[in-house]
Amino acid sequence: MAGLINIGFGNVVNTNKIVAVINPEAAPIKRMIQTAKDKGVVVDATQGRRTRSVIITEDEYIILSALQPETIAGRFNNDER
Repeated sequence: MAGLINIGFGNVVNTNKIVAVINPEAAPIKRMIQTAKDKGVVVDATQGRRTRSVIITEDEYIILSALQPETIAGRFNNDER
């Protein structure tokens, strides 16, 4: 069954498609985001705020969120119960 998790500002993501939730501060992650933007596979769900987490999906989409990775992980773990 497909579950949805709130990633902030009313945006939701299918939990079955999430591969990783990571911090965007590392240089390799910044390069990955830029490459994905060039390919057109970035979904920006920050509503103009600072990107605090990067969600990678199994379809190779990159989703940017203004929530901390720990917050998203906590919501993910709460939904599994």
